[in-house]
Amino acid sequence: MITSTSNQQMKQLSALLKKSKERKEKKMFVAEGTKMAAEVPKEWLRAVYASESYMHHAENKALIDVFQGEAARSGFIFEEVSDSVFKSVSDTQTPQGIMVAASIPEYSLEQLVNGEKTHLLILESIQDPGNLGTMVRTGEGAGVTGIIMNKTTVDLFNPKTIRSTMGSIYRVPFYVTEDLPQTLKMLKKQGISLYAAHLKGKTSYDEENYSKACGFLIGNEGNGLSDEIADIADTYIRIPMEGHVESLNAAISATLLMYEVNRQRRHSGV
Repeated sequence: MITSTSNQQMKQLSALLKKSKERKEKKMFVAEGTKMAAEVPKEWLRAVYASESYMHHAENKALIDVFQGEAARSGFIFEEVSDSVFKSVSDTQTPQGIMVAASIPEYSLEQLVNGEKTHLLILESIQDPGNLGTMVRTGEGAGVTGIIMNKTTVDLFNPKTIRSTMGSIYRVPFYVTEDLPQTLKMLKKQGISLYAAHLKGKTSYDEENYSKACGFLIGNEGNGLSDEIADIADTYIRIPMEGHVESLNAAISATLLMYEVNRQRRHSGV
């Protein structure tokens, strides 16, 4: 059992939770909680840490047995950790008692494109981890084929983002582009129609036809899309507002757009 925060594994775990640079260098991230641990693809696993009290709760036995069996077969680390050390390392106020260290997956842009069924969410400089995580979770529900984001979007593997995805991080392909304008131009060449959610939009979002390959551009929470990115879009669309509301939360806007694609495609049988 690990009983000291000075333990090298605990130091690395803490660094992975706190530092984006560490996650990128090690190509690893940490997910906490029973649901997130249970759903992680087994081939991604690098280590599993369970608190002393978690190990001794009867309802956790089945999951612990699975991890111990997998660890014996695959060779990843499985460690019991004292409750005090686990709590000091955890990123949550009330830790559930289990966390996993896993490999960050890599996807190519081509893996996000699926012919006329392509349905992309494209993000420019989203800053709130909760917003990003909510978009990933909602994206899975709405049937996106992938999420593209630029380098200045908040780290997808930030612990708060991971928690907000509620497991969707394991199933939604993503691509972080070094050059968003160039990536958008490549998508257009493949026949993917790009729509910018923009206050200057003349067409309501529910008046367009999304039955074929499409992608939605969502901008920074405070500033929206930059002119450079918005200008690459084929069409500006708007979300109608009543009262004195000027705009919606970025994650809410993305949800409306993604589910409009889902609605249209379900009704047309695409």
